[in-house]
Amino acid sequence: MNKTVVIRGAGDLASGIAHRLYSCGFNVLMLDIKEPLVIRRTVAFADAIFNGTATVEGVTGVLCESIEDIEKAFKDRKIAVIIDEKCQIVKKFKVDALVDAILAKRNIGTFKGMAPIVIGLGPGFTAGEDVDAVVETNRGHYLGKLILNGSAEPNTGAPGNIMGYTLERVINAPATGRIHHNKNIGDVVKKDEVIATIDGTPVRSKLDGALRGLIREGTFVKQGLKIADTDPRGKVDYCYEISEKARAIGGGVLEAILHLSYRRENSEKCIS
Repeated sequence: MNKTVVIRGAGDLASGIAHRLYSCGFNVLMLDIKEPLVIRRTVAFADAIFNGTATVEGVTGVLCESIEDIEKAFKDRKIAVIIDEKCQIVKKFKVDALVDAILAKRNIGTFKGMAPIVIGLGPGFTAGEDVDAVVETNRGHYLGKLILNGSAEPNTGAPGNIMGYTLERVINAPATGRIHHNKNIGDVVKKDEVIATIDGTPVRSKLDGALRGLIREGTFVKQGLKIADTDPRGKVDYCYEISEKARAIGGGVLEAILHLSYRRENSEKCIS
């Protein structure tokens, strides 16, 4: 029987992890809130919450509403997606590992014992204390590193550097209200071009590039919320593919599950 991994969060990084685990034969169950504020929607299984299904690089996730739905998704070799903000599913469905991919920069309710293996991503978790392992999420030399004791690097407060751009890549809401698109994910835009409006207030790109992410049409957003992402490399294909960061973190999560499973199995053999 395939092992089952629960992933808290279904955004683009969580979806990159899910894709890698699915490709390695795991059953994957993703949890998210009722209205996820996802930016990179073309590579996020969270979109299944709105549309019923979401496909990322050939793998399909389906919205499930019951245990039977989840089991059917696994039988059909699909990723199961459910609305479950508090992770209640682990109380009634057997899982082998749990990954907190909410990326809140702090622990908001994931602890050892919720599953045989519990993994936290990025800052906010301490391996050996509240989780069994941590995977580094900060771009750079240690991205994707498995940490079995201690914590990930602290939050830098700035997006990763791509072609010399950091903060310029990210677009935050200039006002509070409902967003309406002028452009779509995959469009090539120019600096200062209007990509959307928020109740009449224009939202402009800060640089030339491909619009890699844009929050869902009609979403109510608060001023300052991250709502879009421009990729200065300008490669449209990247808008529809899992990022190198998500793949690296996915590799770290896979290593964590295999390492901890191996260690647990050998420990049990020694006891017996």
